[in-house]
Amino acid sequence: MIPFSPPHIDQKIIDEVVGVLKSGWITTGPKTKLFEKELSKYCGNKVTLCLNSATSGLETILKWFGIKAGDEVILPAYTYSSTANVIIHCGATPVFVDVNKDDFNISISHIEKAITSKTKVIMPVDFGGYPCDYDLINALVLKNKNEFIPSSEEQRLLGRILVLSDSAHSFGAIYKGKKAGSLTDITVFSFHAVKNITTSEGGAVALNLPFPFDNQSIYNSLCIKTLHGQNKDALSKTQKGNWSYDIVEAGYKYNMTDLSAAIGLVELVRYEDDILLKRKHIIETYLKSLKDYSWAELPVVSSAFEHTNSHSNEDKSSEIHSSFHLFPLRIKGICEAQRNAIIQEIFELDVSVNVHFIPLPMMTFYKSLGYDIKDYPIAFENYSREISLPVFYDMTDQMIQEVIDAVVNSVNKIIHI
Repeated sequence: MIPFSPPHIDQKIIDEVVGVLKSGWITTGPKTKLFEKELSKYCGNKVTLCLNSATSGLETILKWFGIKAGDEVILPAYTYSSTANVIIHCGATPVFVDVNKDDFNISISHIEKAITSKTKVIMPVDFGGYPCDYDLINALVLKNKNEFIPSSEEQRLLGRILVLSDSAHSFGAIYKGKKAGSLTDITVFSFHAVKNITTSEGGAVALNLPFPFDNQSIYNSLCIKTLHGQNKDALSKTQKGNWSYDIVEAGYKYNMTDLSAAIGLVELVRYEDDILLKRKHIIETYLKSLKDYSWAELPVVSSAFEHTNSHSNEDKSSEIHSSFHLFPLRIKGICEAQRNAIIQEIFELDVSVNVHFIPLPMMTFYKSLGYDIKDYPIAFENYSREISLPVFYDMTDQMIQEVIDAVVNSVNKIIHI
């Protein structure tokens, strides 16, 4: 069986983890702090906080911004449950909007229609690693600045809707010359086992708030908030005579461990020149092999594919490069049942595939709140025909070809080409 997305764990990672185990410092410590600094350096944002998951990061920022009952947060209907669940945890209302047909990302025109006086946050999701149109989103919140009604000190200081990017898929993606993490106010990454970079479980909050915010001070306060409200972490308390601490708020237990950070540091060093290149090769091979099939609707993964001349003098600042996290293939002219039958046939050929995602208005919990998938026709249309093909570091060319053959044979069998 060809797996869908196993993590790449080699001897270098094993050695680094063993080194941490032997160091006697396995929880949040020097490795985590170094990882945070290296992430900021890579992404170009101001300060980064590492946590135990992207979900923790999203919820932490919503609560820091004062999101509560009566507030509204706009997000795409086409996303994983974590994006919406954190809004529910704050007592606020998720406002789902439809997505673009071509890239699966949140529709800017639908965002604009959904903004009300209760809107406090917009949470775009970089589907599959392809960045949303942040220039338009950032301009939109400025355009609606006069209608914004703040209800916390942080909201008053910002004076507009916060843009909180769910970039769980897009670490390393580039939008108009800038990396994900530096594209808007705050970005949250995931380092879960199936992501491009893993820390086994983990995530990061990339702070990039504008003046007059002091991002370092916010980082310091978030460190307290995500470690039980304790005003000193374990590393600080190792200093001679520095054992005493205080609990200044009812915080949470969201910190990243040095064991996780050690994995992330190895991954980050080789990310640009190794991991991303391998993922790009897999996806480019899929694109080239499937482009001539009339039933194949190929994903948008990068504007760079339009520039085949490496010596071109064209302005690269207009390009968008995916992080090549997913390959969301759509089959033209089929229904949901046919898609499911194709997936079953592919599995019978010992190839693992997936679906990203079942739109949240189709889920029992969100249906019980009154959401209806009929209100998001593009999200349903994309979902009903989507099959995510395997993309992982250790995938060989032979495996890629086996996946392609399995998909082609299965589609031909079900839709009788």
